[in-house]
Amino acid sequence: MKYCLISDDVKLGEDVKIYSFVNLYGCEIGDRTKIGTFVEIQKGVKVGKDCKVSSHTFICEGVTIEDRVFVGHNVTFTNDKYPRSTNEDGSMQTEEDWVCEPTLIKEGVSIGSSATILCGVTIGKNAIIGCGAVVTKDVADNTVVAGVPAKFRRDV
Repeated sequence: MKYCLISDDVKLGEDVKIYSFVNLYGCEIGDRTKIGTFVEIQKGVKVGKDCKVSSHTFICEGVTIEDRVFVGHNVTFTNDKYPRSTNEDGSMQTEEDWVCEPTLIKEGVSIGSSATILCGVTIGKNAIIGCGAVVTKDVADNTVVAGVPAKFRRDV
């Protein structure tokens, strides 16, 4: 865990592996999960047991990842449907000025590298998200989606 920033409020399960240059704060990481290099996981995030989060991934507040999930390299999650820097009066937005939209990744999901997962969606059990996909709506259990926007391709 060389050059990592792990705040005191992080809850780590047993045998968690964390690689270099990782930022973790206010999150929970389940047993035997691996967190790759250059990953940031924000407050309120829950990552289950036996997950693998690959390098350069960003997991923001509002995301829940269940057990046995694979997250490929450079995956990005969002949590605000209408992001803005400032309010209408020109003042900088604060936490009170936006709505954090929850995202749920169910057990056994695999998310391909460079996928973007928009907020407010649920990805069903054992689903597969293709590399580079942009997920804009819920994904059913045991299905494969890919493309921009992500569309059903086939059953698993």
